[in-house]
Amino acid sequence: MKNHRLSVSSVASVLSVTFALGLSGCSANFGTTSDTATQTAVHIQGRVHGGQQPISGSHVYMYAASNAAYGGNGIASTAGATGNASVSLLTSATGNPADTNGNFYVTTDVNGNFSINGAFACSSGQQVYLYSTGGDPQLNGVGVAGTPNSAASLMAVVGDCSSSTFPGVTSVFMNEVTTVAAAYALAGFATDPLHIGAPSAVAGHALARTGFANAFNTALNIVSQTTGVPNATLPLNATAAVPVTTINTLADILAACINSNGVSSSGCSTLFTNTNYGTMPTDTATAAINIAQHPAANVSALLNLATNASPFQSILTSANDLTLGIQYTGGNLRRPQAVAIDGAGNAWVTDNTGNSVTKVSSGGAFLSGASGFSGLNGPFGIAIDLSGNAWVTNSLGTSITEFTNNGVVLGSYSTGNMQARSVAIDSAGNGWVANFIFDSGVLNKFSPSGTPLKTYNGHDLNEADAIALDGAGNAWVASTPGEVTEFANATALPFALISAPDLPTGIAIDSAGNAWTSDFENAVIEYSNAGVVLNTYTGAGLNNPEGISIDGAGNVWASNFMGNSVTEFSKTGTVLSGVNGYTSSGLTFPESIAVDGSGNVWVPSLGGNYLTELIGIGAPVITPIAAGLPAVPTTDGSSKLGTRP
Repeated sequence: MKNHRLSVSSVASVLSVTFALGLSGCSANFGTTSDTATQTAVHIQGRVHGGQQPISGSHVYMYAASNAAYGGNGIASTAGATGNASVSLLTSATGNPADTNGNFYVTTDVNGNFSINGAFACSSGQQVYLYSTGGDPQLNGVGVAGTPNSAASLMAVVGDCSSSTFPGVTSVFMNEVTTVAAAYALAGFATDPLHIGAPSAVAGHALARTGFANAFNTALNIVSQTTGVPNATLPLNATAAVPVTTINTLADILAACINSNGVSSSGCSTLFTNTNYGTMPTDTATAAINIAQHPAANVSALLNLATNASPFQSILTSANDLTLGIQYTGGNLRRPQAVAIDGAGNAWVTDNTGNSVTKVSSGGAFLSGASGFSGLNGPFGIAIDLSGNAWVTNSLGTSITEFTNNGVVLGSYSTGNMQARSVAIDSAGNGWVANFIFDSGVLNKFSPSGTPLKTYNGHDLNEADAIALDGAGNAWVASTPGEVTEFANATALPFALISAPDLPTGIAIDSAGNAWTSDFENAVIEYSNAGVVLNTYTGAGLNNPEGISIDGAGNVWASNFMGNSVTEFSKTGTVLSGVNGYTSSGLTFPESIAVDGSGNVWVPSLGGNYLTELIGIGAPVITPIAAGLPAVPTTDGSSKLGTRP
């Protein structure tokens, strides 16, 4: 049977809302919103489908993700008011009795149709989604009774309860495609389909709700919830390419289990066996989340579930990994060099040949227009301060340029030297600039307003390529000839000089104050805050690594310039990205890498003039980087760098 999309005559009637936010591509800090429950009359109709067959007798629930605690990869399921369990929103107005857990639901008819037409309590800032479980996939035809499939579970994102347009989707075609979109976009916040969450400002960092809302918007942006079909582009950017073929393939992998008689079928057993990471999943939505969190694992076995006879076409016939990468072109992305993330989840990219900076919203819009924010001279490094201003180095000039959040030039500050290379912002808002100079290097420090504060010279800075600041206020500088130098904040003198790297090109600091350096000679090296080499990691697809970043779980990410890939290590050095790294999202000479507050990983391709956003692949992290530094320096360099908001 072919898909028949539901025609909806009714629309949502919102009786009481307190906060307005569009559902596509918006970002906001929900930490200051009210937690007062609002009784909302809402009419959502839809259909639950498994592949090309409607599922009858499925239970459809409406949940709000937890406002109290994080879910996520490696985070256990927890219940109660302080846990990460999602909150069931439907009431007895559904006309059905509560299930054994006390939660209400609506039931699909023989055509998979369902209708939510009643009252439920929802709080401002809550993120809402639908979850269906069980039902008869009607393998022998619609209306022909078959075997109920308890393993069939699906998801679809509805959106932000506090929005004036909630629900943004009043006709939901819930299928494997919407499930894939939800699983990947929310992977950084999901333990399983019923434990998805991020704390409010009351329970955690104010930035947590921003990244969470952005993640829900991403799910709405990459798939049409009303048709159950992937969007080829983004609603706010017609040049952004969504990986439709990969989404179809993942949907078919799930369909092999959903379009079966249940857990004992070969489709389900293959799916669950190959998505087992501690506890064997028993439903397809959990399996989808597990794939999103481990996209390099058991790829060949999973791909065998998707065939030319599967319901969603076209599909991948081979892949190194199952990452979902949105590719951005245009916006003056010309030799994109470095990337930094601001507090709203926007990505800022330096365009080395375009002499501009491109700003991309969390929803994929070019906020800097077609030409970017211009007036630069070979822009190379970039960092965002706590006011949302962007500091950009001019590698072909002798200055650093500061932009407001809206792209207005605040000032241009002279470094006195050619090739201003890398920049970092400390907790006081001062800008530190490393200059790439042969034989004798220079490190500049500027006040938040651009006043020169100090200049450090010396052989220890020879060909300085990258800079990062730790929780003690110390500056770590990676110099291409093979040196990593740590400058003490108090004395402004180098107190640790390490010559272990062959060709260090990037540096990042973790929450313990340890420094991680990408060595262009195919290694990642970890140093203690005192400058002692702790570990050297090789393999894992490391191929001339350049950029390095740390996500909210303390995992380390490196962009492989010659490998056209990304490598991920756990904070203890376990390889998470497989033997080849992540390659399937199509990178070309990636030189930089950054993680945002939704767990998305952003990688500019220097050789391809595009920017790739890897959806939900990392753990949400505090952004900008400077926001993770303490106001009062610590003695051991520790901080909130590389932690969740």
